Amino acid sequence: MAQVMLQITLTRHSQGKSSCYNAALLRGRTTLKETDMTFIVGDNCIKCKHTDCVEVCPVDCFYEGPNFLVIHPDECIDCALCEPECPVDAIFAEDEIPVGQEVFLELNAELADVWPNITAQKEAPADAEEWDGVENKLQYLER
Repeated sequence: MAQVMLQITLTRHSQGKSSCYNAALLRGRTTLKETDMTFIVGDNCIKCKHTDCVEVCPVDCFYEGPNFLVIHPDECIDCALCEPECPVDAIFAEDEIPVGQEVFLELNAELADVWPNITAQKEAPADAEEWDGVENKLQYLER
């Protein structure tokens, strides 16, 4: 029965982007969200806000603020497709969050509940390159 339910879920939500679901199945999952694992967007996205990651997300779990993106932890299926797409290395698995950026786990969850969903790539801010690598940008986060 679990396989039948999973197949129905895959058909309904995949919209032609099933590679992520297949990766989850290969890892031995019987459901799409068996654990609380998620990916998060961290400090370096602030004022950079590249949206390359949004294009590859099969479940559209990214949300957009004025100068930052977040991942909704209840929607992320831990497929890891977004992480290598980020040109500023601002996306991390929940168990690999850099020291000092743990606050971003809660921040992603909080802001994903209030910001609008983003499903298509947009141009990065004109000064994004200047902000890439600047540390401790949380003070510049616009809500």
